[in-house]
Amino acid sequence: MDFTPTPEQTAARDLAARIFGDLSTPDRLAAAGTGTDAELWKALCAAGLPGAVEEVGLLGLVLLLEEQGRTTAQVPFAVSCVYGLLAVAAHGSADQRARLLPGLRDGTEVATGALPARGGVGRVRAEDGRLTGAVPWVPWLRDATFVLVAAADRSLWLVRTADAGCEPVELTAPWRAGRLVLEGVRGERLGGGEGAYDDVLATARTAFAGLQAGVCAGSLARAVAYTNEREQFGRPLAAKQAVQLRAAEAYMDTEAIRVTAYEAAWRRDESLAYGTHALTAAWWASEAGRRVVHAGQHLHGGVGADVEFPVHRHFLWGRQLDAYLGCGGEVLAELGDLIATEGAAAERSATDVSVTEESV
Repeated sequence: MDFTPTPEQTAARDLAARIFGDLSTPDRLAAAGTGTDAELWKALCAAGLPGAVEEVGLLGLVLLLEEQGRTTAQVPFAVSCVYGLLAVAAHGSADQRARLLPGLRDGTEVATGALPARGGVGRVRAEDGRLTGAVPWVPWLRDATFVLVAAADRSLWLVRTADAGCEPVELTAPWRAGRLVLEGVRGERLGGGEGAYDDVLATARTAFAGLQAGVCAGSLARAVAYTNEREQFGRPLAAKQAVQLRAAEAYMDTEAIRVTAYEAAWRRDESLAYGTHALTAAWWASEAGRRVVHAGQHLHGGVGADVEFPVHRHFLWGRQLDAYLGCGGEVLAELGDLIATEGAAAERSATDVSVTEESV
């Protein structure tokens, strides 16, 4: 394994860090309220960052999402790249790639995904190309031009949001979510193979784990700066051992989220099996991410509970990502089932090989 960024990945990450740092400031976030920062989205698209994801791969996207998470930038970058650009590039037909990818690259088209937070069947039925059902909430649905819908049979369908019902839903974090209502809406099938659903779900888990790594890093950086500046009895709070230990634990948790997301992304880019690795990254992002954002708020004392204080945004994003990825116990149970299934399949394969060799 080698997680060293390529020159292209490094350049894209540095450019993203500069744009997010310049435009996603606390003052601008406060002015945006719960809405999407349209100017920031235009700047990202003008810089070619959504389109660059095809070249830098999932590991490159994780690096870019870390930078978004550090500033809690309110743009549909993760969903459009995961459920749109990467999904269509990997599983779309030649016609779909030619028709949809240009708009996703330049940002004139925005995608999102109506997949269950965890593995398993969805709540949408597909029959003769028409979809019926509802999804309680879909991130950035109100900004999307189309949504990737997972049906109960694990098939994937592209649906224009203009053709579907969208009811605004407010979440813990300002993700411009909506309730998706489908009443016999015509969909366009994406990918005919059985692996499309599993790949898109694993890709999403990995990408959102990378976003959580950035959220946690930003929360911890604010906590470190605050405890070094804030004095108590003539000494900085950071000089106290209890504060140092809490910050150290948060740092280790953040690094665990980051390295597991890197490994899952690297394996996908190398065309290696990565389903269990994506679940591992999701577990760390859910369990450890929750601990880190709570620590960041705690280390700020009373001001950490102020909804207008910058660190509170990291707390909201961290808890929302925890909910989106699924609670740690549920993710861990799914990981155990997948490991058991893969182990049984490996045993059957070994048995088949042994029988064949004996026959020969």
